[in-house]
Amino acid sequence: MKRRVVVTGLGLVTAVGNDVESSWAAILSGASGAGPITRFDPTAHKTRFACEAKAFDPTRYMDRKEVKRSDLFTQFALAASVQAMDMAGFGGGTGYVPERTGVIIGSGIGGIQTFEDNQDVCRKLGPGKVSAFFVPMFIADIAAGVVSMRFGAKGPNYATVSACASSAHAIGDAFRAIAYGDADIMIAGGAEAAISTMSVAGFANMQALSQNNDEYLTASRPFDVRRDGFVLGEGAGVAILEELGHAVARGATILGEVVGYGATGDAYHLTGQPDNHEGLQRAMRRALEDAGLRPEDVDYVNAHGTSTPLNDPNEIRAIRSVFGAHAGTMSVSSTKSSTGHTLGAAGGVEFAFTTLALRDQVAPPTINCTQQDPECDLDVTPLVPKRREIRAAISNSSGFGGHNATIAVRRWHG
Repeated sequence: MKRRVVVTGLGLVTAVGNDVESSWAAILSGASGAGPITRFDPTAHKTRFACEAKAFDPTRYMDRKEVKRSDLFTQFALAASVQAMDMAGFGGGTGYVPERTGVIIGSGIGGIQTFEDNQDVCRKLGPGKVSAFFVPMFIADIAAGVVSMRFGAKGPNYATVSACASSAHAIGDAFRAIAYGDADIMIAGGAEAAISTMSVAGFANMQALSQNNDEYLTASRPFDVRRDGFVLGEGAGVAILEELGHAVARGATILGEVVGYGATGDAYHLTGQPDNHEGLQRAMRRALEDAGLRPEDVDYVNAHGTSTPLNDPNEIRAIRSVFGAHAGTMSVSSTKSSTGHTLGAAGGVEFAFTTLALRDQVAPPTINCTQQDPECDLDVTPLVPKRREIRAAISNSSGFGGHNATIAVRRWHG
């Protein structure tokens, strides 16, 4: 029999806040994290704005030597993990058995800024000047490694790399690791720091990014008829998952219960999805089946909702296919409208918001959706949050390459 798994801690770094409560308050207030790019000079780029994490200070979480030897995505991951462990009551490094505690931190791109910097050095100054820390700073699994070392976590430890589904897969795998007895506690989520010259150029040239440079604050507009691409974001979202008995025995505050996970592949296209997003439909159905939930038990969907012309109506049609008439009674929203698309961190960030929606019984808004697309014909919670009963919720993620993941979470009643 599967063991029950609960959420006892969350950590966030986003474009609208450097911790959980500030990010959540900003989401509910309708804040936009978009602004002109400051990471590099974007003058020559088609897209010159993004959702950057602001005033982030890595030295709050690591010493200056560690900062110099780590890419920004690893710094984000460690910050969110420390926050989550503190919230769960493990901040002092006690209360858990290291061999029964694991880490899965996903990233779609990893240390791309480190790669670009060292490539420039190699071309200009020669291979002998490439940093000895280049490889361990760049590789996508290093965030999980650094987090495991910080907390002495010796259980399952790896990275998931499945583009924008990376951290949803990380949380789903962590859920299963606990459910089937491989660990009692898992630090799981994702991190991304891909606002770099090459990344912005690549996404823009494939016409994935919004180029609405004159209206950047409202450019991330999921489900709106004027949407023209996603706004690149960065940050991290990490959750502490824990076996129910372990959490209860130590008197932990439980934020929600993870009850189901579905993962599928489209086998269709490098970057697109089939009509009605059949792969995501199967992921949602599998998550509900795994959870023992009926479609009518779900009250909120945190949608992948990228603000791209094809993704948004495709996802809405997939939700309608899975939930039938009940879809019309649910609240759906895309928090990417505030944070931008954090790529491999998106599943972790949005899992945190989904859990907070259950905790506080409020559906967060889709900001900037002032002219809702008739093809996106569900309650997409435009502009303002909606107070309502949320018994169970799902969070959807999809990634280039045809990767889909859905996590189902249920409200905790004690």
